[in-house]
Order: sequence, then structure tokens, then C-alpha cells
Amino acid sequence: MPFDEAHVRAIAERIAASSGLEVVDLEFHGGGKGRVLRLFIEKSAEGRRALEQQLAVAAQAGEKAPSPANWDRLAGVTHEDCANYSRELGTVLDVEDAVPGGEYMLEVSSPGLDRKLVKLADFQRFSGSRVKIMTREPVAGNRHFEGRFRTLDDGRIALNPESGKKKGKHNKKKSAAEGDTTEGAIELEMSNIERARLVPEI
Repeated sequence: MPFDEAHVRAIAERIAASSGLEVVDLEFHGGGKGRVLRLFIEKSAEGRRALEQQLAVAAQAGEKAPSPANWDRLAGVTHEDCANYSRELGTVLDVEDAVPGGEYMLEVSSPGLDRKLVKLADFQRFSGSRVKIMTREPVAGNRHFEGRFRTLDDGRIALNPESGKKKGKHNKKKSAAEGDTTEGAIELEMSNIERARLVPEI
């Protein structure tokens, strides 16, 4: 029986919702005993609000916030959140035999500072951030872009490529008639975005 990603994702999202979490992304790689099911989680909007309230109360009481080594501030999850979620998800997946074919490794972590942008909500949340994007079809002769973006209202984003950051096999200067995008924002259809990832700004 093949791996049913939709079924596993549904289970993962159900368990995440009960813990104030959201599934950002899910990956399944490998074969035989080297199979790995990897999930990236973060606090849901409600979970983030609750966390902010807890941190505010702790600050007023003079307590320290979690160590940066133990949690992801952007996602709002701690190592303990990941461990608890992994344990609960692993149990349900095994009971339901949702990952057929024998052994596999389950890994759960936060998305990290260079997180992927997958859903419309991801793009809306991080509008104004720097991002690396690869498109399915070339735009102005390129498929690789880096710059700051903002979301538009109709399933598109406006990207301001940074000087020297627009990439592609043909990185030559184009005339305005050819669709030059170096001087201003370009618009990309979200349906044409194959991969998008935040560029950490520290």
C-alpha cells in the first residue's frame, strides 16, 4: 500500500489542532528502513496569543523566558512541544497503520528562520519579508528570485528583486520591452510558485 500523504496530513492536523498547533509542512522520504516522515509545526494563531500572554505574565513575575536554544520564537514552539506532539502523533499513526510498510523515523521540528512558505496564509503572514522563490515557469527569463515581497488580493505577490540577487541561467540585462524586472516590483502568480523560503534577517 503506498504512502497516503493526505490521510497522514489529516491525522497530523487533527492532533495539532487539539494542542494549539498547526502543521506547516510534511515530507516523506527514503525507502526500506531509511524512510523518514518529517513534520514542521508552529503555534496556531490562538496558540501564539496564549503563549504571548504566558510570556507577559512570566515577565511581570520576573521569570525568564525559554532559552533561545530550546524554542523557536518565530513559530512559538519549544523542544517540549515537538517531543509531546511527536509522541502523540506517532502513537496514532501506529494504531491506524497510517504509514504502511514497516519501520520509519518520525521527526518533528519547528520550521526555522528559513522556513518554507506553502499556504496563502503563510504568504499573508510574512508579507514584507525577504524571500527566495523558484517558479514553475520562467518569468522574464528567470525562475529564481530573491527580494522583499508583499501579497496582493488576487492570488499574486509583488516582489522587489534586490540588486544582484535576481538569479537564473541567463542573468543578462533585459530591455523594458522584454520584461525587465530589475528596476521595480514584478508580479508572480502564486500558482506559478514551486518553492518559496524566507531569508533570515538577523
